This record gives sequence, C-alpha cells and structure tokens, in this order.
Amino acid sequence: MNLASHVRRSPFVFPIAVAVALAMLILSESSYWRSRGEMEELVELISARPKVQRMLLSITDAETGQRGYLLTGRTEYLEPFRNAAESLPETLEWLRAHYARRPELRPAMAKLEELVADKMSEVSDTVRLYDEGRHEAWRAVLQTNIGQERMDAIRAQVEQLLADEAKAGELARRQVHDSLLISRLGIATLTALSLLALFLYLRQTRALEATRREQQQAVQAERDQLEVEVQRRTAELTELSRHLLSAREDERSRLARELHDELGALLTTAKLDSARIRTRVAALSPEAAERLDHLNDTLNRGIALKRRIIEDLRPSSLSNLGLVAALEILLREFEQSAEIEVHAELRPVPLRPDSELTVYRLVQEALTNVSKYARARSVRVSLAVQDGMAEVAVADDGVGFDTRQQKSSAHGLLGMRYRVEAAGGLLKLQSAPGRGTRVGATLPLAPAP
Repeated sequence: MNLASHVRRSPFVFPIAVAVALAMLILSESSYWRSRGEMEELVELISARPKVQRMLLSITDAETGQRGYLLTGRTEYLEPFRNAAESLPETLEWLRAHYARRPELRPAMAKLEELVADKMSEVSDTVRLYDEGRHEAWRAVLQTNIGQERMDAIRAQVEQLLADEAKAGELARRQVHDSLLISRLGIATLTALSLLALFLYLRQTRALEATRREQQQAVQAERDQLEVEVQRRTAELTELSRHLLSAREDERSRLARELHDELGALLTTAKLDSARIRTRVAALSPEAAERLDHLNDTLNRGIALKRRIIEDLRPSSLSNLGLVAALEILLREFEQSAEIEVHAELRPVPLRPDSELTVYRLVQEALTNVSKYARARSVRVSLAVQDGMAEVAVADDGVGFDTRQQKSSAHGLLGMRYRVEAAGGLLKLQSAPGRGTRVGATLPLAPAP
C-alpha cells in the first residue's frame, strides 16, 4: 500500500504518461510507413506476373504468325509477329527494371532475355529465308525442332519466374501481417501503460475524484462512438468485399467473352484455313499433309483448352441451363477426372443470380479441396430449401482435419466464407481427423416476384 501511495504521489507519473503516448505515436507511425512500403512492394510483385505472362503471349503470337505465314504465304499472318516485336522491348524493359531491384532473380531474367532474343531471332530468320525464296533452308530450320525447344525453355523459365514471384508475394504478405501484428501488440501494450499512468495520476489527490468520474464518462462515450464507428467500418468492409467479388466475376465474364469472341474466331479461322490447304496439298506433298494433320490436331487441342478456360472463368451452363444442371455437369466432370464416387441430391431452389454463382463457386472450391487434400472415396453434394433458406453442402469421407489448426487450404475456406457472407449467407465447416469434412452454407432465397 505504501508503495502504491508513493507511486500515485510521484511527480514522474505524468511525464511517464506523456512519454508512453509519444512512444505510441512513434510506433504507430513507424508501423504505418513500414506496412505501406511492404504493401507497395507487394503491389509491384503482383504487377510483374501479368507482364511476364504478356511477354510469353507475345512470343507465342509471334510464333503463331510465323507458322501461319510460312504455311500460307499470306502477309496478314505476320501482324502478330510485328506486334510482338514492337511490344516485347517495352515489356522486357519493365521486367529488367523490376528485377534489377532483386539481385537473386537477375540471372533468371538475363537468361529469359537471352532465350527471348534467340527465339525472336529464329522467327525472324525463318521469315527472312521464306521471303528470299530459300524454302529448303526455312524448312530445315523448322524440322530441327529448335523452335519448340526454345519455346519450352522460355515457358520453363517463365514458370520459374512466376513461382519465384509467388514466393516473394507470400513473403511480402507475411511481412505485412507481422508488421501489423507487432504494431497491434505494441500499441496495446503502450495503451495499457498509458491507462495505468493516467489512472495513477488521477488518484494523486481526492480533489480530482470528480474530474476522474467525468473523464470515465467521456471515455465511455468515446467507446460507444468507436463501437458505432467499428460497426460502420465493418459494414463498409463487407460492402467492399461484395464489390470486389462482383468485380472479379465481372472481369472473369469479360475475359471469357473476349476469349470466346477473339481467340475462338482466330482458332476457327486457322482450322478452316488448314482444312482448305490440306485439300490442295495432300496429293502433292504427303509430308505437308502430315504436318497439316498435326497442325489441325494442335488447333483442336487449342480450341478444347479455350473452352475449358472459358468454363473455369464463367460457367456458361450456369447461365444457359440453371444452377442444378450446372452443378450436375460439374459433379460429373469431377467424378470422371478425380475418380471419386459422387452422390448428388440437387433440388431447384429460387436464388438470385449472384447467389447461384456463389453456390456454384463454393461447390467448385470444395471439390478442389477434396481432390487435393481429402483422399476421399466418395463425396455427397446436396442442395435444397431448409427452413426458408437455401442450404448447400459438400461432405466427403476423407481424412478430415482439425479445424482449430491452420491448414494449407485455409485460404480457400476463407474465400468461401467471405463470398457466402457477402451474399448474406452463413458458412458452416465441420471436420475432424479421420472423420471427413463437411462444408455447408445457408443463403437467403430470392424474393418472390
């Protein structure tokens, strides 16, 4: 008691409180600037991925234009090659500047630049040989498969760079998280010390009792105001999450439409041209006919790949056939590819279009987790109306996991939760080691017309 009384009467209590407040301010500002720098670095890392992919797409377009020109002699096929030659220097300059700040990736970038230069040189040389009428020479270059080897090397180098970017992005994200956590703990500690110093200061004399009670009331009022502010900010973040999900789906739809319209038209035109050329050269050159058959098979695979990508971006069956039919198609394809028995109990439920897409994405993500982690023999998927709400569930008989521990698939589950909550629903996760996993969600029904 004597020690507490001495501390309360000490003239150093208020200066300590001021020092703690200044320390809190310094900690807050330093954490802000550190987190801001890490976020800017993360944004730049994210920006590098589309640049690398755009470079690979330009090289692929250049090679496609080269092959089309060599096969047909039509100059319009050189347009992708010219566009790639014009856009590649700017893209490589951006990537060079980006990786200049990352010494560990400079050798990989230098190797990629060398591969790109070799590939563009090879494409230019074959076109030049063709223009000069040296057909045996450019055919000899193509038959060496050096172009394919260089493209494979470029793709491998691009995949390595993208993998390194992904690792760096994850490291930056963890650094931001650690910075925020340190800031939070530091501010909490300093806040506690400030409150303690303030409490001791206010108890120095009995004459300040009334002031202390008034200040307590002011603190309570401020807390109430902060609670209202927290609720408002929570509502804003929820709305932002809903907007970001909507924007992502809109972007997926736009990209799917562009792939369907632009790439589909290009592939179809190339296939028709290949068929017309084959009818003319099949009798004259069996070797050319064989190469055209190979080209036709490649175009067919490209068309199939385009369709799969479009379906992944925006399932057309959902818009054309409805939710139940789209889920049946998804489950049938999953059963065939994963070789896992699927039991479905799907009933039509009245949902808004955005809620239908939420249900579809939830089932899709849950099936992806099953195929990656569950080691299940069977999966049961259900969709029905329960207690005035739409209820969807995906349950497997796999290995399960402890929901109290962080798992590698937790980001997918977190994405499910945000998506469902943005649609006004509730996500439920049930799992235990050796007892399988059940992912369920309830969503509001669409209002009656």
